[in-house]
Amino acid sequence: MLDTLISQAPSFLLAAASFIGLLTVIVFIHEMGHFLVGRWCGARVDVFSIGFGREVWGWNDKHGTRWRVAWLPLGGYVKFTGDANAASMPDATAVRDETTFHGRPLWQRAAIVAAGPMANFILSIVLFAGVYSIVGKQIVAPVVSAVVKGSAAEKAGILAGDKILFLDGSKVVTFYDIPRLISDKQGVEISVKIERNAKELTLNVTPTTKEVKDGMGGKIKIGLLGVQRNINNGDVVYDRKNIIEAVSMGVTETWSIISQSLSYIKGMFVGSVSTDQLAGPVGIAQLTGNVATLGLTALVQLGAVLSISIGLINLFPIPMLDGGHLLYYLIEAVRGKALSPKVQEFGFMVGFAVVISLMLFATKNDILLRLNLFGN
Repeated sequence: MLDTLISQAPSFLLAAASFIGLLTVIVFIHEMGHFLVGRWCGARVDVFSIGFGREVWGWNDKHGTRWRVAWLPLGGYVKFTGDANAASMPDATAVRDETTFHGRPLWQRAAIVAAGPMANFILSIVLFAGVYSIVGKQIVAPVVSAVVKGSAAEKAGILAGDKILFLDGSKVVTFYDIPRLISDKQGVEISVKIERNAKELTLNVTPTTKEVKDGMGGKIKIGLLGVQRNINNGDVVYDRKNIIEAVSMGVTETWSIISQSLSYIKGMFVGSVSTDQLAGPVGIAQLTGNVATLGLTALVQLGAVLSISIGLINLFPIPMLDGGHLLYYLIEAVRGKALSPKVQEFGFMVGFAVVISLMLFATKNDILLRLNLFGN
């Protein structure tokens, strides 16, 4: 056991360093979104913190904001004047005026809260656009080299030499688009437009289900078409885009990941997908370490995906998260007045319990499925 841990130490250190580095950048951008819009709206900021707990290093700027780095680098927060805590619950004893967050008009408070997740989405677009403009989009023509016997593709009539043009209405640019577009389509009939002998045909196919490793030590179920591509020298090209095209592709990629994430969440609620895919810090750190070995480009793209995930999770209508605050503001807009402090505090406690439960569940997956501490 000890020998195993020692042998895995270098990879663990790489995973931890990569994960903390990525998370720090993503959290900084998220909180900077809150900070900049808050300053623009005239709300004073008391603390801008990366990490939680005891301060390791910090300074005060000319506006009186304390910029700090704390010892636990698993998040961060912006604390405005008038906030009772890092989650921006209002301090009932604080004086509310135009310089405090809770003294600002409703639309400004909503804009300040929404700015964090929006900053995450903008970051992902910038990262994707940077990769597409500097490195280029990896293109492998979506031409089928072979069809797996007994697969969904064979049953649908797809043949070697066919070029796949569209999957379920989505354009296929590169062969690598195929697994991405059908990953959540297992057991669902979709249309496939192909080009065969200079003619276009439309076939119906129902992807099968396959269990594969998720890169974090666990397994996930994905849709499988059953087509293969033999890649030879010269088959892979990198298509560098101009800045306008790159940004447009970054927006498309970001929206695609958001849509797939929402589809997965819906699947969890209806029971059509497994919750084993949920990962905690350990699982995400393992994935980050694995991706870091592939190079900077892969790590940047993973950073874009994680940024989207953090932005999306923060928009969930759970008190304590940004989405919970936006829910409170929606209720305030409908009622014409804010919820009472007691109701908000109760909602905060419920939200805290939900978040902790989700974290514990994801950590359970890390321990049982990824670390395999109680495995054979």
